[in-house]
Amino acid sequence: MAGSDKKRIETGAAPAIVLVEPQLGENIGTAARAMANFALSDLRIVNPRDGWPSERARAAASGADFVIDAVRVFDTVAEAVADLNHVYATTARARDVTKPVSIPASAAPDMVARIGAGQQVGVLFGRERWGLNNEEVSLSDQLLTFPANPGFASFNLAQAVLLIGYEWFQAAGRGDVEAADYRRVQTPAKRSDLFALFEHLEGALDEAGHLYPPEKRPAMVRNLRAMLQRAELSEQEVRSLRGVIHALVTPRERGLGRKRRGAGAQAGEPGRERG
Repeated sequence: MAGSDKKRIETGAAPAIVLVEPQLGENIGTAARAMANFALSDLRIVNPRDGWPSERARAAASGADFVIDAVRVFDTVAEAVADLNHVYATTARARDVTKPVSIPASAAPDMVARIGAGQQVGVLFGRERWGLNNEEVSLSDQLLTFPANPGFASFNLAQAVLLIGYEWFQAAGRGDVEAADYRRVQTPAKRSDLFALFEHLEGALDEAGHLYPPEKRPAMVRNLRAMLQRAELSEQEVRSLRGVIHALVTPRERGLGRKRRGAGAQAGEPGRERG
């Protein structure tokens, strides 16, 4: 999906993403791309099977070079999380280890609060085929599990990173950026313009015989107006809708005009003479 603005790349204090023994460079690259989507830039890799650096990872990252360029590689999980204050371990199933268990949506506000207090936070992601072992999980403070179809609860690395990144981004208050920009650009329609749209639409529907029977017309009009008001239409959207109504009504009016002219000719009305 397009829409990236490289001039607006956001980075800053955020959770570290730790991939434990990833198998393919492509999987690392797609995970890096998911990180970049949600302003995560600290990618740590533990003992990648195919080594590092990886051109396949860079290609799969689809432009998330700022993540790939900053990758740090470690020999063990313990080394990768040594500087972190709080570590989450992702898992799709219950473990023998007794630790608090959260889902990403409830863990994300905790991450935001810890990072806001100056802590360094990280999330462990296991191997593509079988995840994290118990010893690796024991290095974490908290488990993260993803609510999913119990008959198919397997996620690839990029999907798992994306879910964490999305919840982090929302909890950190960054998810409203584009919506706020949109509201600044789109000027809401004035009441007078909206009322004119109502009248235009209702007049066209009256002509078409849609607002019938008469005793139900007031309720039908109220429902139509309520739907349009909930849309919070902009000035441009009101103009566009009025143009649509005009385009739908005009051919009908032209057709009625042709029928009237045809009926007049059949009744003996004088036609235009040709010289």
